[in-house]
Amino acid sequence: MFGYLVGRLSQAVVVVFAMSVIVFVGVYAIGNPIDVMIDPGATAEIRENLIRQYGLDQPLWRQYFTFVGNLFQGDLGRSMVYNISVTSLVFSRLPATLELVLVSVTIAAVVGIPAGLYAGYRPNSIGAKLIMALSVLGFSVPTFWIGMLLIMAFAVELGWLPSGGRGEVAEFLWFKTSLATSNGWSHVIMPAINLSLFKMGLLIRLTRAGMVEAMGAEYVRFARAQGLPDRQIVFSHILRNISIPVITVFGLELGSTLAFAVVTETVFNWPGVGKLIIDSILQLDRPVMVSYLVMVVILFVLINLIVDLIYARLDPRVRLKGGS
Repeated sequence: MFGYLVGRLSQAVVVVFAMSVIVFVGVYAIGNPIDVMIDPGATAEIRENLIRQYGLDQPLWRQYFTFVGNLFQGDLGRSMVYNISVTSLVFSRLPATLELVLVSVTIAAVVGIPAGLYAGYRPNSIGAKLIMALSVLGFSVPTFWIGMLLIMAFAVELGWLPSGGRGEVAEFLWFKTSLATSNGWSHVIMPAINLSLFKMGLLIRLTRAGMVEAMGAEYVRFARAQGLPDRQIVFSHILRNISIPVITVFGLELGSTLAFAVVTETVFNWPGVGKLIIDSILQLDRPVMVSYLVMVVILFVLINLIVDLIYARLDPRVRLKGGS
């Protein structure tokens, strides 16, 4: 196991390095942020001073290694728009995104997995066909369109829920969260449902496919021959065997939800990291863009590693290289 961990961590370092180079070069190519920051009528002297201040007069390779050196010291740079530390800026928005992601993946898992199990257990029933039809809608309908429908229905027409924003926050343990207040829950429920629909549809279809395949397996027939009730067979045997692909997809979707909740945060005016990156792209706030994208790469690498380790815990047949 130790050899496997060392090997995967070495691969992770290579992946993060390669992706950081690609991200840095890509962001560098989209334009000069100084053109957005200063007035078009500013003098050449003011322009040159700003370029020197942010180190944009240096060669690209030197800017990159300066960024990497600062990164190892925990310094992600300074926002060109907000004029504060990028670390402080990102972490001030991160709790809102974490709240949204936590609620959305919980909804997706709590609804999607049982629905998929039922659809696979009774594949020809009306309920199963209705579940599969709804899962197709979750895949097919654009997130922004569903979000606008939710706002029109529950905020504008019915007036049950607020149309956007994070709501009130309160202290919980050592941090502030909107999930500690009823007003915060009224704000988070619509964007969380909107964000969860695609993941829910994916989990339903994946769980159903595994369930249908497992129902015809020999160990299920043997368990039924022993007289075990179907509930015990499903939850003690089938669910454990189909959990590996479900957990794999769930882990990857957790990372993608955290990294790319951009559309939902924009539609519902949710003050999270996704909305921050959209604003940074529009304003060419290069330090924020680079730092965010590098953090996304690191996030996906860590989630992949955690999912691989869970494999061995759930299925003893999985053999990890370098460990036993």
